Amino acid sequence: MVENRATVRAAAQRFGISKSTVHKDLAERLPVYDRGLYRQVKAVLEENKAQRHIRGGMATRKKYKGA
Repeated sequence: MVENRATVRAAAQRFGISKSTVHKDLAERLPVYDRGLYRQVKAVLEENKAQRHIRGGMATRKKYKGA
């Protein structure tokens, strides 16, 4: 997730698990095992959260534009 700046949805699809599981693993279990990696993942999650409205707008535009 850190290397590719992936979203929770992309990570879930890649590993064949639910978004809820990915989020729980990253938010609750990862800090126990690797605090440094958790900080990196948290930064990616915050960046994705900040960009979420932009991606949603682009998807809506694409939907109604027919492309």
